[in-house]
Amino acid sequence: MTAPMAEQPADQPAPLDHASDPLPVQRYKLTLAYDGSAFHGWQKQRPVPTAEDPSPTPVRTVGGVVEDALQRLLRHGVRLVGASRTDAGVHAQGQVAHFDSDTAIPLDRFPHAINSRLPDDVEVVRVEPVAAEFDAISDAVRKQYRYRVFHTPRRPLHRRNFVWHCWTDLNLAAMSDAAGRLIGTHDFAGFAAAGHGRSSTVRTIFRCEVEHQSPEVVIVVEGSGFLYNMVRIIAGTLIEVGRGRFDSDVVERVIRTGERREAGPTLPAQGLSLEWIEYGPPGTGRPSSPQPPRD
Repeated sequence: MTAPMAEQPADQPAPLDHASDPLPVQRYKLTLAYDGSAFHGWQKQRPVPTAEDPSPTPVRTVGGVVEDALQRLLRHGVRLVGASRTDAGVHAQGQVAHFDSDTAIPLDRFPHAINSRLPDDVEVVRVEPVAAEFDAISDAVRKQYRYRVFHTPRRPLHRRNFVWHCWTDLNLAAMSDAAGRLIGTHDFAGFAAAGHGRSSTVRTIFRCEVEHQSPEVVIVVEGSGFLYNMVRIIAGTLIEVGRGRFDSDVVERVIRTGERREAGPTLPAQGLSLEWIEYGPPGTGRPSSPQPPRD
């Protein structure tokens, strides 16, 4: 007597059926851009059912929307692994993710095929076949973020979802001085939000610059990786230096003490954007944790 097949849980997509399809399974690297304004961050979230709401509506996240589009296109289960768990309201020009598929869709048509199933606030910029060992999280060696400050008395009406508004005077020379002191390998515990969940808070900053691009002041930070809210706290600290509330040596003090209260505020999410991620050879990083890092 044939044993009954195990029933697939309702909230889990059907896995790849390797036996019925002779095409080899390929790992793909996605580069994505999105307007984070209407998303609850990157990470797919499943609301907990309650007696009052036994079937809650899933929270809208970038990872969840893209994974759903891939599953509808490919007609098999997809596990999408994103490089950075950007928060609600944070944008991206160069988020990276990977997934596996045995699809026969031609590579030159793949981005359009996915985008035709996506809403207009997220776009697949590139699809690239990569080695099976490639890991979007652990193989990343550098990332760059940009924080945009709208620096005029006028309101940023047409760009309000992409900048933070600061109408007070800023000393850009002092901000640049403080920014330069962040460069190097340091323990950045004092620049991380509580509950960051990282076993090590040591990171390397390769570049930290303050640029005047009228009417904006732009803070660019490039590093080996970032702790939870680290770039937004760095930006908040540099703004306080620019306002004259902190001296430039606040950077060394926060690094030395590791005290979050010594640093500036966490600036709002909408000014932050993930610009790009650089990778080393596939498979050279640590195995992925169940969730991407919260930058």
